Amino acid sequence: MARLVWTEPALADLEAIADYIALDNPAAASRLVQRVFESVERLERFPSSGKRPPELPRTPYREIVVTPCRVFYRVEGDQVCLLYVMRAERLLRRWLIGERNRTR
Repeated sequence: MARLVWTEPALADLEAIADYIALDNPAAASRLVQRVFESVERLERFPSSGKRPPELPRTPYREIVVTPCRVFYRVEGDQVCLLYVMRAERLLRRWLIGERNRTR
């Protein structure tokens, strides 16, 4: 079973998305955070179950989609490192994931 490791930036990303949603609908923001955490927990048993992001085809990064979010991670041995959470409609900045992976 893999161990989940949330990076501080990834948690901050999720919090910022939830804060924005909460401006109009606090209950929806809470449900989103709960869905993200539930979806990510599945990675403990199936760490490679996420798909390779189309923008990063030949890299070690994977993603799971929890609408309206994309959660990017990398499997390192027995750890799943959650690196970046973004709104699905935004464009992925390839350099940002690499930068976050180096600073954890």
